[in-house]
Amino acid sequence: MKLSSGITMAAIILASLNVSAQPTFGNPSPTAGTATSDKANAAADVAAYRAVDYVNKAKRGPELVVIPGDVKSNNATFSQKFGPNNIADYAELELTQANFGVLERSNLGPLMNEIALAYNLGDPNAARKTMQIGKLKTTKWIVRFDILKAEQISEVKQGFDGGAIGGLLGMFGAGAVGHVAGSVRTQDATGVWLVRTQDATGVWLIGMRYKIMDATTTEQVAQGYSEEKMEVGATGTSVMGVSQSAKGGVGLDTMVQRLVQKTVWEIDSKYK
Repeated sequence: MKLSSGITMAAIILASLNVSAQPTFGNPSPTAGTATSDKANAAADVAAYRAVDYVNKAKRGPELVVIPGDVKSNNATFSQKFGPNNIADYAELELTQANFGVLERSNLGPLMNEIALAYNLGDPNAARKTMQIGKLKTTKWIVRFDILKAEQISEVKQGFDGGAIGGLLGMFGAGAVGHVAGSVRTQDATGVWLVRTQDATGVWLIGMRYKIMDATTTEQVAQGYSEEKMEVGATGTSVMGVSQSAKGGVGLDTMVQRLVQKTVWEIDSKYK
């Protein structure tokens, strides 16, 4: 009897451990475990979401509502991909992580439009009227996040094409082996070089502003601004018909989320 109860208890403990363990998932890609897979996954790991250890998260922050801000960039790529609601979603997530009392927009329904209009116009009478409804009575802050800048500020390309200069070198009696930029380059029987390389890098600057407004008066409590660089690159090499290429970088989604994290960190550390 004791043996049976001991087995049952062990089974319960094991079951609880399995339930509490974080789920893991396999990789069905046919290239899983290859060198290309390892490099691609290493790059993805650098860009993956990382929770921020907000310095004052142990302290409960004011009750607040995030209203959609503005995307003021003229860049078509950014404007098509992001709207104010995307940024507000990230902001609600991070402010909740920082232990602010976030009343989510999805719980406000059509009232959200009235709130946004009142605070964007700075109308205290309309603001007081909306703040007397339900859970809004305890709201202290209205917060918005705006994208003020999203532009590609530089792009650099460089490369080497053996086919383009092989004939020229042959005219001067170049041997079967040459050295270009410190690397060994080979030629075929016709004197055409068989190595091609290409590198390209582009850098973006993305800037975000946050505003905190008093829920009762619509007056500005605080504001701040932060910028981040986003680098996107591609490289490729072809040697005697064997090619290798890679491209990547942090995407726009990740950059916006990181900017939200930086600004929420500032709000958490300065204004709680």
